[in-house]
Amino acid sequence: MTEKVIPVADYRSLNTAPSVPASLELPAGFVADTLARPLHDLRISVTDRCNFRCVYCMPKEVFDTDYTFLPQTALLSFEEIARVAKLFVAHGVEKIRLTGGEPLLRKNIEKLIEMLSVLRTPDGRVLDLTLTTNGSLLAKKAQALKDAGLKRITVSLDSLDNTTFKRMNDVDFPVSDVLHGIDVAHHVGLGPIKINTVVKRDMNDSEIVPLARHFKDSPFILRFIEYMDVGSSNGWKMDEVIPSVEVIRRINAEMPLLAIEPNYVGETASRWRYADGAGEIGVISSVTQAFCNTCTRARLSTEGKLYTCLFATTGHDLRGLIRGGKSDEEISTAIAHIWRTRTDRYSQLRTDNTRTQEQAGKRVEMSYIGG
Repeated sequence: MTEKVIPVADYRSLNTAPSVPASLELPAGFVADTLARPLHDLRISVTDRCNFRCVYCMPKEVFDTDYTFLPQTALLSFEEIARVAKLFVAHGVEKIRLTGGEPLLRKNIEKLIEMLSVLRTPDGRVLDLTLTTNGSLLAKKAQALKDAGLKRITVSLDSLDNTTFKRMNDVDFPVSDVLHGIDVAHHVGLGPIKINTVVKRDMNDSEIVPLARHFKDSPFILRFIEYMDVGSSNGWKMDEVIPSVEVIRRINAEMPLLAIEPNYVGETASRWRYADGAGEIGVISSVTQAFCNTCTRARLSTEGKLYTCLFATTGHDLRGLIRGGKSDEEISTAIAHIWRTRTDRYSQLRTDNTRTQEQAGKRVEMSYIGG
């Protein structure tokens, strides 16, 4: 048996100091990159820590007891996050997603949600403020999150089978507790709730149909995500990917599906509804059907690095500008300059059948900037 070797680089040190153009500018509510993609979504990682060790994200062989997480002083404060988020909103961001790691591990996360919930778009609209969680703390936190101004949540759930679920989270956490958290969140009004399932061949692909059947005719929207080559730690290989077309084929064979239109331009999931009208599902095909041409997402790491692609190799150190005494106008101008020069389209350039993790290079980890 060949031992799996997982190369790991400290991606956190791979960053550039953003320049502030000499000519400062006021935000106009819209900025587009070199491929005419507008800045619309901001994903903010509030912690690099997680209480799960999912095999596709934070495997134990890398994120063990000796792994050094970021010190508290390195993290952006809530005030710093709110300040930079306001600048992004002025450039056209309408949706903010809090992520991690596991964002509910960040102490007093409700205070940050309160600060972000008062932000408004240039034309006065309320932001779409959401959060992605593994659900482990959701039952305890759901009401406080709702009261603070959170609109909705997305919960990661990779199996209904307890044995499979525990094997994937690798910390012996029971699936029943996550399902209870989802029910509590629905009860307090955090919705519509989306359920994200990462599908890995020979690990949980047998759960595709049972998950679809379980959430059919429910208020929840189930979405299947192709196992992705994010970062360096998960040992990704193409033959472990279950293409979305296969996911749809399996479900359609037992519960007929009809394709439906996206909710908006740039939506990552392709949407399908059950032919009998009993709800919808989605598939996110970031490996086999790249959607780079409509990607409108920027990502802010927990220590203030701006990434313009999930598969990025370097980030732009906004924290350096924030703590270096730069004005809002200077930071805002730097953000606009970074986005205007954006050329990212990694998934479109991926060589599907030959790329392995060893060929992938030093890319940022999903646990660092969120999915």
